[in-house]
This record gives sequence, C-alpha cells and structure tokens, in this order.
Amino acid sequence: MALARQLRLLSLATRLLLAPQRDLTSRGPDEPLPVVRIPRGLQRRQEQRQSGQRSPLRPVLVRPGPLLISARRPELNQPARQTLGRWEAAPLVSRGWKHRRARQDYFSIERAQHEAPALRNLSSKGSFADLGLEPRVLSALQEAAPEVVRPTTVQSSTIPPLLRGRHILCAAETGSGKTLGYMLPLLQRLLGQPSLYTSRIPAPRGLVLVPSRELAEQVRAVAQPLGSSLGLRVQELGGGHGMSRVRLQLSKHPPAEVLVATPGALWKALKGQLISLAQLSFLVLDEVDTLLDESFLELVDYILEKSHIAEGPADLKDPFNPKAQLVLVGATFPEGVGQLLSKVASLDSLTTITSSKLHCIMPHVKQTFMRLKGAEKVTELVQILKQHDRAHRTGSTGTVLVFCNSSSTVNWLGYILDDHKIQHLRLQGQMPASMRAGIFQSFQKGSRNILLCTDIASRGLDSTQVELVINYDFPLTLQDYIHRAGRVGRVGSEVPGTVISFVTHPWDVSLVQKIELAARRRRSLPGLGSSVSEPLHQETLLQQA
Repeated sequence: MALARQLRLLSLATRLLLAPQRDLTSRGPDEPLPVVRIPRGLQRRQEQRQSGQRSPLRPVLVRPGPLLISARRPELNQPARQTLGRWEAAPLVSRGWKHRRARQDYFSIERAQHEAPALRNLSSKGSFADLGLEPRVLSALQEAAPEVVRPTTVQSSTIPPLLRGRHILCAAETGSGKTLGYMLPLLQRLLGQPSLYTSRIPAPRGLVLVPSRELAEQVRAVAQPLGSSLGLRVQELGGGHGMSRVRLQLSKHPPAEVLVATPGALWKALKGQLISLAQLSFLVLDEVDTLLDESFLELVDYILEKSHIAEGPADLKDPFNPKAQLVLVGATFPEGVGQLLSKVASLDSLTTITSSKLHCIMPHVKQTFMRLKGAEKVTELVQILKQHDRAHRTGSTGTVLVFCNSSSTVNWLGYILDDHKIQHLRLQGQMPASMRAGIFQSFQKGSRNILLCTDIASRGLDSTQVELVINYDFPLTLQDYIHRAGRVGRVGSEVPGTVISFVTHPWDVSLVQKIELAARRRRSLPGLGSSVSEPLHQETLLQQA
C-alpha cells in the first residue's frame, strides 16, 4: 500500500510539472503567448527596495557668474552671459506649470543692471538748457523740482521737437519721465502766446486728458508748482461727481490756463456748455492706449471734435486763430492701436519717438513668479507682508502695492489683513469719489506702507517710494503686467524694485510662459512689439542701451 501511494504521488507531481509544457506545445505556432506588462516606474521602485539604495541624482552643471534666470531647480538656471540662439530651444521653468504637481515651484528674473534704462548713457554735461527751454522755464523747474538735475533720455528726445511745434507720439517705458517731457514745452508755449480770453465760460489754452482721477491729481501736482512760478494757473477736473460739482469746479475766477481732466468730467462740462476748447493751443492724451479703449473712446471722440487740431507747425503761429498741438503719450501700445490713432490725427503728421526698451522686461527690477494653489495665496501674502513689516521696523524700506483683479477681492483681502493686524489702505474703482480722493496721496506721503488696489493704481501714477509690487491676482494681459511692474524702479526711486507674482490659473501660466521666454531670449513681449512701428511712420528713434 505504501509503495502504491508513493507511485500515485510521483505520477501526480509529474503531471503538474509537465502541464505548462503541454499547454505551450498544444498552442499553434502562430498563436501569441500571454504577456504580463509591469509599469517601468513600478519596476524601478521594486529594484530600489531590493537594493536598498536611492537612484543617483543627476549632476547639475553650475556655471560661474551672475544669473539671468534663477530657478528652484538649478538645472534650469540661465547665466546672464548666455545668449540663446534663434532656433535654440529655451528650457522654461514654467513649461509644466499647468499640472498640479508643479505647485510650490518658482523662478526669478534677476536684475541685470541697477539704474533705470532712461538714465543710462546720458552725458554728465547734458542739461535742460541744451534742449531749447527758456530761462524762465528753467528757473521754474529749479524752484519746483530742485532734485531734477539732468533730463532723461526720453525728455532729451521729446522736448526739442515739441518746441518746434511737431505733433508727437511718445512710446516709452513706465517711469521714464514722460510727464515732465510734455509739461515743460506746454508751459513754454503758453508763455509765448497772449491770452485772448473773452468768453464768459472758461477756455483753457492747455489741456491734459488722463484716464483716472488719481492720475489727474498727480499730473496737477507736477504742473501746479511750475505754473505758479510762471504765473500760469493749473486746475484739475476729476470725474465721479455730478453736474453741480463740475459747475462749482469751473466757476473759480480767474479761470485756469492749464486744465488736467478725465474724459467723463470734461464731457459733462462740454455738454453743459460750462467750458470751451476754442482757445486750445496744446492737447495731451496721457496713457493714450487706455483713452482709446472702448470705455473711453466715445467720450474722447467728442472731446476731439470740439478741439481744433493743427495740421502742422505753420498753423500754430497765428495767435488770433489758435490751433492745438497734439501730444500722445503711453507706455504700452497693443496691436490695433495704430488704427485707433488714425481717428485722432493724421499718422503722417506724427513724429514717433519710441524707446528700445518699450514692451521689454525691465532689466533693473527683480521679478519672481510663484506657482501656488488659490488657497495658498493668502498665507503666502501674509507671510511676505509680515516679513516686510519687520524689515521696515529695523531699517529703511519702501512701501508695498498689492494688486487684485476685482474690487470685491480688494475688500475681502482687506478684511483678512485687518484680522492679522496689518495696517493698510484700499483703493478700488467702486469706491465713491469722496472716498477715493487723496488715498494715493496719503500712501505716497507714508501714512500707510501697504496699499491694496486694482489696476486703477497701475497707470501712470508716480510711485518712487514703492519697493515691492505683489500681484495677488495675476494680471489678465501682458500690458497690464507691464504697467503694474512699472510702479517700481522708476526714475528717482531710492529703493531697488521687486515684483512678486502669484500664478494660479492655467491662463496665468500661459502669460508667464510668454514672459519667461521673452526674458530668456532678451526680446520684447509678444503681441506688443510691433504695434507702434508698423502703422506709424517713425521719424525719430530713441535708442537706449
């Protein structure tokens, strides 16, 4: 029995061992064998567990010298001396930022120089007297702004053709001194012409049109000290008020020779026959790309219809039949602006002055981009602001601008900062005019070091004390980014500028990729570079290193 039992077990074992072979031999020669696929990542993890070692790190080549792009991953750094070829692929840090695993990644565009481009390559012997300004105007400038010693590159290129009576389109980067570049020729022109005021309603001889009340206040603050030294009255006409307030503003006697106005307020005054533009000799459209936007275009068209624009310098010589010299000023000129400008003036009559740094990443401002979740932005913002507050207490630091895309976000973020005992000011477009009045001036004077705001604080406002700009909400367009970043590193700034941007949405990442690629290739931002040079005839080109 025992022997038979052992024989049966041996036979069973033999059948089990030979069964796979029989199964394989029973298949036809053309039938595929079963394949079990193991993921490659799982294979590597299994091999690492068995070996007890981690995979060796890939060596990173560290090149000496300053960096143009510094990233969290060192292999994506770009040295400042490296120049990418035309067809060379750029290794973007932000290439994979649309994936959720990219959170907490960051990179910075480092400073390539310390001074603003508008101050580079200027001769120490250059002065405002060399530009053709009269001694009276030079004395007024010295009295009103003694810190202004020499003209910027933009002012050196803008003032002489304006004094010759040319219509000017000045397209230059933010903070390059454009306001003073048109204000000094405006005042000199009014000094050289007699006042023929005979109407019962105000008839200014100089008009500066700006898109916001805050910018109107700033331009008036620049022009008023100069005008008072020259015996010329300067007045501001801001919007946001009813007709009774506009009538009260224009009822002051004697009337002003120079008027700084917003389109809405001036439109109301013209409709109500409270003001006349018949004596206009000098017309400036400041931030012209904004004024030609759909929200202002109809108002600006009506104002231009009431103005008598000269066809050329010869029309400006008749004091008894005044015609207006036209000046268009802006820091960004997106594609399509040329067609809108043709409605304002004949393009052949415009002398176009552009900067080589127009629509480029500012080389003297550090710009950091942080990939965050929406829920992480508040924590990151509070940490940055508290760190800046500690630095402000221990030493001399500048102020902070925090930009949001909507008024509701400004209010909501303000409540959070209140909970954290962080003192700040708020500025947004839905505030009544009485609340908005003076907020930016208070911020400039240092009553608070932090200002929460929307894009109404990004256009043209002078902010030489601002050290840090935080884009809590990433701007919706590249031109908005240029204007926000232009609040730091301006001519006259005593503190180095830094921009920190929180990148959250996929559409934010698309814009950041364009900015990073432009910075790595040292080119202007896409969609903006040719908007001035193509539709307009450039007669003067402003070169900057």
